[in-house]
Amino acid sequence: MKSWTREQLLKKKIGVLAGGWSAEREVSLRTGQAALKALVARGYHAVPIDPDLRLPQQLQDAEIDVAFIALHGQGGEDGTVQGLLEVMRIPYSGSGVLSSSVAMDKIITKQLLAYHGLPTPAFDYVKSGETPRDLARRCQRLPLVVKPSQEGSTVGICIARTREELEAGLEIAARLNGTLMVEDFVDGDELTVSVVNDQVLPIIQIVPQGGFYDYQAKYASTTTRYLVPAPVAPDIAVQIQDAALRACRALGCRGAARVDFMMANNSFYCIEVNTIPGMTATSLLPKAAAAAGIGFEDLVEMILFDADLMK
Repeated sequence: MKSWTREQLLKKKIGVLAGGWSAEREVSLRTGQAALKALVARGYHAVPIDPDLRLPQQLQDAEIDVAFIALHGQGGEDGTVQGLLEVMRIPYSGSGVLSSSVAMDKIITKQLLAYHGLPTPAFDYVKSGETPRDLARRCQRLPLVVKPSQEGSTVGICIARTREELEAGLEIAARLNGTLMVEDFVDGDELTVSVVNDQVLPIIQIVPQGGFYDYQAKYASTTTRYLVPAPVAPDIAVQIQDAALRACRALGCRGAARVDFMMANNSFYCIEVNTIPGMTATSLLPKAAAAAGIGFEDLVEMILFDADLMK
């Protein structure tokens, strides 16, 4: 594992990969713009790259030495770009090919979390040879959370409290990426824990006005409240932070990652692991870093310093 020094990186050309073609393109562009601005402010030779199907040629033309990945969702957070960069021998920030692809799939993530003894809500999914109707017939308890297994930013997610909502939610999620899945709904507080280079940051509690932290609440709402540090009993907070670190290590995450939890009646459940957390003005990772005394530019540098090929 290689750790760069600031002096070394000041001599390198850094490509900030942002945008891409996933459903999270707009959020990725905002993350990339923020990271690029921070790197330039720190004196780095950083350039933006908006990946498309010509990405190998784009990387060759840009002649970058290091890639700062600010891509979210399919084609950026799922291990594909990471694999390309490894083939081209370009060091990159964040998690490697395997951990990126595993964390991108919510079903495999939950299976690994359960294997490592980390609490996660019970779930089911459309198995090989099945249809969404087969899954719906097996769902006897409501409410359930309906998700496509390979989308982020709550794209395609809904809470189904009736059979009609379940069927409609499955129909919508079926049009998106990944396998259809359902998960027991935990009616409680939404918490998130960021981990940067194995350093666990303060817990954030998310309080959306409408009760559901959907895409609108994440990126457009001005009424969503963020409580940091979260008002959680100290002994439980330590357990949640430890679970976040264990989850990241179980998946082999590198650089920055964010682990999302639900908590009800002092019991907490790990929901998913994000290997490229957002870095927009409303994003959770920068808020947690600020609460730990880490400025935004410092945060970006911390992620950059870990860039490597040996994942």
